[in-house]
Amino acid sequence: MAKILQPDLCVIGGGSGGLTVAAAALSLGASVVLVERDKMGGDCLNYGCVPSKSLIASAKRAQYMRTATKFGIAAEDPKINFGRVNEHVHRVIADIAPHDSVERFEGLGATVLQGEAKFTDAKTVMVGDQAVKPRRFVIATGSRPMSPPIPGLSEIEYHTNETIFNLTRKPQHLIVVGGGPIGMEMAQAHHRLGSDVTVLEMQTPLANDDPELSDIALKQIRREGVVIRQGVKVTQVGQKAKNIAVTIELKNGDTEEIVGSHLLLAAGRKPNVEALDLEKAKVNYDGRGIQVNKSLKTSNKRIYAIGDVAGGLQFTHVAGYHGGLVVRNALYRLPIKNDPTIIPWATYTDPEIANVGLTEADAREKYGDKFKVLRWSFAENDRARAEHVEEGLLKVITTPSGKILGAGAVGNNAGELINIYALAVANKMKVGAFTKMVAPYPTQFEIAKRIAVEFYKDKVDHPALKFLLQLNRILG
Repeated sequence: MAKILQPDLCVIGGGSGGLTVAAAALSLGASVVLVERDKMGGDCLNYGCVPSKSLIASAKRAQYMRTATKFGIAAEDPKINFGRVNEHVHRVIADIAPHDSVERFEGLGATVLQGEAKFTDAKTVMVGDQAVKPRRFVIATGSRPMSPPIPGLSEIEYHTNETIFNLTRKPQHLIVVGGGPIGMEMAQAHHRLGSDVTVLEMQTPLANDDPELSDIALKQIRREGVVIRQGVKVTQVGQKAKNIAVTIELKNGDTEEIVGSHLLLAAGRKPNVEALDLEKAKVNYDGRGIQVNKSLKTSNKRIYAIGDVAGGLQFTHVAGYHGGLVVRNALYRLPIKNDPTIIPWATYTDPEIANVGLTEADAREKYGDKFKVLRWSFAENDRARAEHVEEGLLKVITTPSGKILGAGAVGNNAGELINIYALAVANKMKVGAFTKMVAPYPTQFEIAKRIAVEFYKDKVDHPALKFLLQLNRILG
């Protein structure tokens, strides 16, 4: 057996959260052992955010060509080489990969172990024949696609986000099971790249978003030609010649068969915990992930868990946020508190949907009718008009005194627009702060100032303001 390693931190998982912890700790002079059993960069780089947004970018360019007429340019049905699209996706991955590589982290001073980490007791993990006994552990093993218990699934070839980006030939008819963000993003992107697409959703598509916002996006996706079947249950899948047949049950109990060339499962994710032998480490977990407190510590106080494996919101930026918190506590014992209420999230359909803080439904549940909803349409924004992206809406939720409780947007670049509201929610800002800023003209960001002015419209009837106006008239 090799000499036992005893670093300050042992980080298990080389995805977004784990790499954030490792890089930050190394920059602060700590010793780090980083363990990764598969690809550095984790799900986000190899199977998630990076390839999906690269594919979406190709699809968006194709759509620009189809809709150029309104700009005075002849529209054209694009000739799509799906193999070249695949090359673009993997070129982007390859361009980013060196930043997440073994070589980079070894260059920063980490000891990188490539293999499966297994706890042998509350203080030790084995990677092959290498024992590691650090001062603290950080588990950042992420999650993986969940395969629902559909009869016949084990007998056919199907795709998840881990395999869909390997396709070099266009699916003729892609059937997507699951109408969440991943399902809807992939459905729209593949349709724009020339595939027929059918989405099957048991409940409501994009159900975690404000329905006033998601309805705008879903209408556009349907207008483009994606077939969305909601309220249906997949009861059977099977091979039908060279195609895949999916049997669905409707609300009235009737059944229907849908035949497609490819099947994509986008019906949830599960935490990567099975191989860790967490029982030996005295770490509690369940089907949602490892149980942590507000300081992201597990039932074993020497061990933290961050990102997807800790349950909660499953976003790359959450893992990064968790990683920054943990470094402070693990290295310096500074108090930390995980606050999921400040986390923004975005769905990269076209139009995009983005949220932070409380939705209107959340506010009604928490505050009754003691809150305000401010709305401003993208159609009232000059930059949106110039670029023909008027289909959009910004909503801001405030207390009666103007404290910003949350915001949501649907429309062009909604994911960018939500950033300023993430700042506002995290810093408990009031909407009045936006009236003091000057936004360049013409930009879509002017919407943020216009909606802030809306907050004060009902204040003009205040007796004190009426009195001052009358007094100024008298005084000339």
